[in-house]
Amino acid sequence: MASVHAYQTAKGRRYYVNYYKPDRRQTSKRGFRTKREAEEFAATVSVAIAQNQYIDPVDSRATVATLAEVWLQDQAAVLKPSSLHPLESAWRVHVAPRWGRVPIGAIRYSDVRAWVTELSNRRGATTVIRAYGILASVLDTAVRDRRIPENPARGIKLPRKRPKRRVYLTHAQVDQLAAEANYPEVVYFLAYTGLRWGEATALRITDVEFSRRRVHVQENAVMVNGKVHTGTPKTHVTRSVPYPDFLGGALQILARDKAPTQLLFGDGITHLRLPNSQDGWFAKAVNRTRAKDSTFPVVTPHDLRHTAASLAISAGANVKAVQRMLGHASAAMTLDTYADLFDDDLDYVADALSRARLAATVRQR
Repeated sequence: MASVHAYQTAKGRRYYVNYYKPDRRQTSKRGFRTKREAEEFAATVSVAIAQNQYIDPVDSRATVATLAEVWLQDQAAVLKPSSLHPLESAWRVHVAPRWGRVPIGAIRYSDVRAWVTELSNRRGATTVIRAYGILASVLDTAVRDRRIPENPARGIKLPRKRPKRRVYLTHAQVDQLAAEANYPEVVYFLAYTGLRWGEATALRITDVEFSRRRVHVQENAVMVNGKVHTGTPKTHVTRSVPYPDFLGGALQILARDKAPTQLLFGDGITHLRLPNSQDGWFAKAVNRTRAKDSTFPVVTPHDLRHTAASLAISAGANVKAVQRMLGHASAAMTLDTYADLFDDDLDYVADALSRARLAATVRQR
């Protein structure tokens, strides 16, 4: 039960409220100018305690950094190193300097909105969305822990990501690039299987089924802070991916004299690292190709994954087969990602409707 009491200050009479928190410890709140204000607070806190909605002001004094440390530890338990690293970096560079020392109870919606606006003026949408997501997620935890009544970061409009223009190579362009590359077999393999770099470079001899021209994707190798980490594929689901017969000879040569557990690409022991985007062997191969053919596009190793999708679709593969090849979670995701490659299907629909209407008109005559 809350009780109201008066006390004297140099500025006159003030009131304070004594009450017991849910843990039965007594506390008080001082500084009310009128008895009515004190009574209203006493009534509010009594109802909150009765409805199990009471928030202890002491809990709201915890800083964002204190809660973020626990939140990041939770993320480390469920995320792969490649996914955790960008979060840790965004926290350290963008979130902690502004919010680390701020008590969660002192954060206001307008302050967060101003921070997002300021950050958007300096950084791209991906960086802003990631940094904001960290702060909002930490404050979501604070709400669930009943440290604050609501999340002041939610409801803020964020900048939109601009999708990167995809580049699709033709069969001839794949040949051009492979001819200039230090690892032509890697170029061909990525362009005709659609595997991610980490999936391809994590393949072991035992993962290749030469008789059926299949590779079984079971691992993913990614580089984080200069160190290669291996784990499950991106979607945590293994899959079987076919490769065209013209690659069979090159893969047989790569597998020659290697133990079943050794890596398919490279020396069999050390994972091939993703080449530097500025002066790595892949970038140099692109530059040499462009020097001979100015129309050749600037591409990255990941663009070969898009190329594989394009070549498969143009060869007549249905969307379900492409989904399985690329390891997408659903066919809808494949359609959303490569909607531009299915434009011909729209033309087919229009032509089919025209033919159907013409046939119906002829029957009516």
